[in-house]
Amino acid sequence: MFGYRVPAPDQAMLISGGRRGQGGAPFRVVTGHGKFVLPVFRKVRFLTLAMCEAEVAETCVSRQGIVLTVRAVIAFKVGNDTESIVNAGQRFLSDQDQMSVLTGRIFAGHLRAIIGSMTVEEIITERQKLATEVLDTSKSEMAKIGLIVDSLQIQSIDDGDTGYIDAMSAPHKAAIQRQAQIAQAQATQASAEAEQEAARNQAEYARQTAIVQAQYNAEVDRAQAQAAQAGPLAQAHAQQEVLAAQTELAQRAADLRQQELVAEIVKPAEAEAERIRVLATAEAERMKIQAEAAASHGRVALDRMLIDQLPQIVKEASAGLSGANVNVLNGADGLGELAAGLVGQGLTILDSVRRDLGDAETPSRRAGGGRDGGRPDDGVVDIR
Repeated sequence: MFGYRVPAPDQAMLISGGRRGQGGAPFRVVTGHGKFVLPVFRKVRFLTLAMCEAEVAETCVSRQGIVLTVRAVIAFKVGNDTESIVNAGQRFLSDQDQMSVLTGRIFAGHLRAIIGSMTVEEIITERQKLATEVLDTSKSEMAKIGLIVDSLQIQSIDDGDTGYIDAMSAPHKAAIQRQAQIAQAQATQASAEAEQEAARNQAEYARQTAIVQAQYNAEVDRAQAQAAQAGPLAQAHAQQEVLAAQTELAQRAADLRQQELVAEIVKPAEAEAERIRVLATAEAERMKIQAEAAASHGRVALDRMLIDQLPQIVKEASAGLSGANVNVLNGADGLGELAAGLVGQGLTILDSVRRDLGDAETPSRRAGGGRDGGRPDDGVVDIR
């Protein structure tokens, strides 16, 4: 709309003409909204509220008389309140660049005053203290012209060719250099130790690798040797088993043959020897009986004696066979045959004794008539 003016967000609109502003100001202040301004009757000017910057490079003298060149940067702006805008507008509205020039000069004066009350050591080590004191001393003066300072930064402090700052920093530099050398030596030592440790680790790894490789090679060689010997060993084991089986078979055959020989030769020989012993015993008994009969000259007594001795003869024969190792091969039939043989042997012995006695008594029988010539003697028992 014609005659309606609106200031920018970082501007204050100053309207002159007509009524006066607040507090008797020669203009009205409008910020943040528009205003209808009558042309010709009113005049509108704009004052910046944006951040401004001023640089200061001032030569100052410290409390010790050391000349220092101090460089600083001041960040400032017009205050947002109406009073600050009115104060700044009355001073800088026609030439707003003068705000930076005037601010620099104000701070330069305060810097000289404050640095003159401090030593170089304090200025160097307490820069923030210096900046705070400068801000505090300049605050009221800056408020009078409608400006406020947001920050003050001391960029550099230089003593020119005097070398005072360098001399002051020499011990620190030496200490720092010494610490740097110590740190470098420690780093070098640590690096050497690390290299030695790495070399030891590599050597240990190489040794372990060699041991593992040697063990692997030994296992491979053993496996190959076992594989190479497997065939001959298996064949040898097989031959050994065959020989063992043949030996066992031969031993069994020998045992069987020994048993056969015992059954075929030894047992019959033992039985024959026992039979001969029984016959000899019987013969001896017969001769004994014969002798006793010859001595008694009595046939009846002789026959009775033979009859009484017959069980003993058979008993002796059976006792002789009881000690012999006789194998019975056909069970009960074999036992019957054995008993029949014993009885037969006893009868054979008795018959032999009878014949021998008969031959011995032939003359008596002939003299007494005998069996053929007459009746036998009374009391004589025929045991045929």
